[in-house]
Amino acid sequence: MDKDETRLELRREYPDTIEDVWSALTESERTARWIGTWTGEAGVGNTIMLLMTAEEGSEPGPAVIRECDPPKRLVVDLHNTEEPTWRVELTLTSHGTGTVLEFVHRMPKPEWDTSDIAKGWHFYLDRLGASLVGEPVPEWDTYTPPSLDV
Repeated sequence: MDKDETRLELRREYPDTIEDVWSALTESERTARWIGTWTGEAGVGNTIMLLMTAEEGSEPGPAVIRECDPPKRLVVDLHNTEEPTWRVELTLTSHGTGTVLEFVHRMPKPEWDTSDIAKGWHFYLDRLGASLVGEPVPEWDTYTPPSLDV
């Protein structure tokens, strides 16, 4: 690992098929259920606009698709106005009848504690899991992550 880079790694197992998890990660009507909506033309090198709907007062932000290998891997650079670019890598593998999601968030080493960022990604991945099984998604104000070990 680069000493100037922070790398958060999370692993989740979902009972759903790899195709269903892929769909929940990539189709705007399904991403709306757990993280937000996106507009634009999907494709490697293209920029989409992502509106994170669980973020109060959020404005759509650009996300550049760096890799896309359905239904196994998606890499996106999230451009934040006041922060450096965040690279998010999602790798899916079939595991029995379910799916394992390996989530990696890479960013330049920030000058602040990254525990809020880790809590945020736990929050979103828990919302993804709830949306996959049709349960209500967690709300930030009452959310407690399973663990902040990253």
